[in-house]
Amino acid sequence: MKKLEGKVALVTGAGRGIGRSVALKLAGDGARVVLNDLDAAPAEEVVAEIRQAGGEAVACVGSVTTPDFADRLVKTALDHYGGIDIVVNNAGYTWDNVIQKMTDEQWYAIIDCHLTAPFRILRAVYPVISALAKQEAAEGRVVNRKIVNISSVSASGNAGQVNYSTAKAGVMGMTKALAKEWGRHKVNVNAVAFGHIETRMTVPVEGEAKTVTIEGREIRVGISPQLVEMSKHMTPLGRPGTPDEAAGAVYLFCIPESDYVSGQVLVCGGGLGTVV
Repeated sequence: MKKLEGKVALVTGAGRGIGRSVALKLAGDGARVVLNDLDAAPAEEVVAEIRQAGGEAVACVGSVTTPDFADRLVKTALDHYGGIDIVVNNAGYTWDNVIQKMTDEQWYAIIDCHLTAPFRILRAVYPVISALAKQEAAEGRVVNRKIVNISSVSASGNAGQVNYSTAKAGVMGMTKALAKEWGRHKVNVNAVAFGHIETRMTVPVEGEAKTVTIEGREIRVGISPQLVEMSKHMTPLGRPGTPDEAAGAVYLFCIPESDYVSGQVLVCGGGLGTVV
């Protein structure tokens, strides 16, 4: 029997990159996945990929920052699968600048995506988890549920990323607080802090800047080849990580082997980076 057989997993930002790999990894081990992406096409592609492999998945498309998104996500899970067992708060992007040039729009866009959205999702999930935990306790059953929040080694402070660093540090505080609040409901709350993972946000870019459109904004992506090489030299494993390797770190917090691990931050950075 697969380790996540019958579990219902919510994964945000799952149309591309790390989120896609997480959704595929969890589905491959038996989870029924409710996956989100800002754009419908990549979300539906991942749903189709999971179904073609014999798994179950459904999409909940839209921005995690809209006030009604959390309720829509929870409703999608309940309408299709009747419960919630795993939540992976993965959706995110970077919009960098030094503080003296950073606008309020840049600040709030990143804070809202990386910190406010997970807060709203977990707040919306709580009544479901609480009710299920009480029912299971009355029946004499123990069911562990898993929350995995995504942070970054940038939480320790990264020049040019005061918005992102602040948001990712906040994610760690949220994780540790909820581990204490939700332990009585048999919920493990942990975080994975990523180092340099190869995604569309971190591709090497030379010459003309590349951008992607996120919520109507043209956001610059990619890093210089020089920075990529510097990262390789500084990383003990000598290379960036892949989305599948990043998904593996998330998976560790979703399986029964981590049922007694809570309130922790796991750094997935090839040996580079620490968080406090």
